[in-house]
Amino acid sequence: MRYSTDDLRAAVAAGVLPSAQLDALLGFLSAHPGEAAANGPKFDIVHLLWYAGALVVISAMGLFSTLAFSQMGGQALTATALIYAGLFWAAGHYLWTAKKLRTPGGLLIAVAVAMTPLAVYGLQDAWGAWTEFGKPAQMRDFYQWIKGSFVFMELATIAAAIVALYFYRFPFIVFIMAVALWFLSMDVVPWIAGTSYGNWELSRKVSIWFGLGILVAAVIVNLRQRGGDFAFWLYLFGVLTFWGGITSSSNGTALDKALYCALNIGFLILAVALSRRVFAVFGTIGIAIYLGDLADKLFKDSILFPFALSLIGIGIIALGLYVHRKQHVISAWVEAQLPESLLRLRAEQRAISPQA
Repeated sequence: MRYSTDDLRAAVAAGVLPSAQLDALLGFLSAHPGEAAANGPKFDIVHLLWYAGALVVISAMGLFSTLAFSQMGGQALTATALIYAGLFWAAGHYLWTAKKLRTPGGLLIAVAVAMTPLAVYGLQDAWGAWTEFGKPAQMRDFYQWIKGSFVFMELATIAAAIVALYFYRFPFIVFIMAVALWFLSMDVVPWIAGTSYGNWELSRKVSIWFGLGILVAAVIVNLRQRGGDFAFWLYLFGVLTFWGGITSSSNGTALDKALYCALNIGFLILAVALSRRVFAVFGTIGIAIYLGDLADKLFKDSILFPFALSLIGIGIIALGLYVHRKQHVISAWVEAQLPESLLRLRAEQRAISPQA
């Protein structure tokens, strides 16, 4: 189990750990990082290059593929995807097992998984299996447009990611699966409606419920994960899908909008309870959207509204300073109020991504 410097300082403040030993302990831990910390994701130039390179390859074979690339024909595209996947899997497996380089090895495995949409696209193109929803003009349409024919590509990608995670427990593979789940939540709408894409209200409702389902899955993964943050990408895309579906509602009564603001305030509370910043990010954006709507409609002609809103902002900053000063006391109070299941989620998250 990993601990943050804040945890150790809190232990000193509580009298559990002698203050004279704190600096020596921190120095020892800095000089002797554990294997998980050494192999885990970091924000340095080496890891930045590894992740950037993987994303460039994934984008080159999908999002930024050209029309000429798609004109290679279905069989050639499938062969290209399988060759890429095989080479990246072999290289990733070698780094993962023989060299114990989990980050570059796991990224190469993730790149191999990301070749799945291209392989299935090629098979559909070769066999003309585009169903009644039609054939896209090129491969990169998968990342740009919503179409029912993409459902098979997404299901295959999710399956490939699950298989890869079974053998290589690397959290970034969940990113590939989460993107496929997100796309699936949009592309499945034509199948449900039985029509071409365009039923905006149905799309919005599917997005809300699909996002809620992903959030439930994220909580389950969060409770069961060990040695890596496999729930992060599920939380991110679950919140994005759920929150986006609710936010995209362009009309509603004043009560509806007040409830929307309350939902976003609830996101801020969840961010604290679960130690998940993604809820805080979207909750803050949602509150800003609500306040902007108030400024545009209810207080459009009020000269005092900008000043009042500024005071609210200053008050929030002051509240943040107070929380920073009393964070250990507040954290102890919050943990005393939370049920055991939420305490486990907080403990898992703090062990995965400690605050330095």
